Amino acid sequence: MDHILVAKDVSKSYGDHKALRNISLEIPENCIYGLLGPNGAGKTTFIRIVNQITYQDSGEVLFKGKPLAPEHIAMIGYLPEERGLYKSMKVGDQALYLAQLKGLSKAEAKKRLKFWFDKLDIGDWWGKKIQELSKGMAQKIQFIVTVLHEPKLLIFDEPFSGFDPINANIIKDEILELKRKGASIIFSTHRMESVEELCEHIALIHKSEKILDGKLADIKKSYKNNIFNVGVQLERDANALLKSLETDFQILSSHFEQNEQQLDFVVKLPTNNTADILAQLSQKANINRFEETIPSANDIFIQTVNDRENGK
Repeated sequence: MDHILVAKDVSKSYGDHKALRNISLEIPENCIYGLLGPNGAGKTTFIRIVNQITYQDSGEVLFKGKPLAPEHIAMIGYLPEERGLYKSMKVGDQALYLAQLKGLSKAEAKKRLKFWFDKLDIGDWWGKKIQELSKGMAQKIQFIVTVLHEPKLLIFDEPFSGFDPINANIIKDEILELKRKGASIIFSTHRMESVEELCEHIALIHKSEKILDGKLADIKKSYKNNIFNVGVQLERDANALLKSLETDFQILSSHFEQNEQQLDFVVKLPTNNTADILAQLSQKANINRFEETIPSANDIFIQTVNDRENGK
């Protein structure tokens, strides 16, 4: 697998504070990579190193196989959590200025800006000042100037901050479209539902150290705990069925709908072998649902951080 960015044993300190401790990451090309962690974990420090705003004390960062260097800045687009637009400047003038800083000619910048302003239906904002815009409106402008020069690597830090659900969905679709067109994306957020929707790979940083990384699907499978949601229809007493199951299995919760004769329950199996419980159920009830519970990204985030805090 080709990687657009590789970090090897990257460490960074500010005085006595260790912001990053031997962080190693491999970010594949043409994927959306979730960089996760609690506040103060070290995510922003890592992003600042990639953008060459600051530099690591030790370790190495490679961009497309070569040591990260100033010429790579033009290939990176960065949308920071703290926005940096000039409030008294007109939207169009500012967008043109920032586009030219990324190496676009004025003519090419105008052409690309028109495309994006039309696409997001904000053409009438051109002559407005940033201070006249809402936070979400300003966020759209910053998103545009981040992607305008078509960088190979995009870094989005809380990209949905300030957006209502409709506009958040619009930007989500644009991020997916950029990925489909070949961009590689680092996505830093506290919104775990966005991680579920967008990210193929994730890394979790906690207290300056990486404590988890890999394909999200593989990580979720590794965190499975043999818990199943079951729905059965039966004519006999539901309590009798549950008591018979409790001999071999752990019933975590249950609910019986009298009118429908429907028993829904959550069960934890001793292993991932489902043959025994299915055999018992099929003899006593009609099975309507039997689904394994896969932990969410949020579940994994909380469990992994808590385990580390408790020394597990």
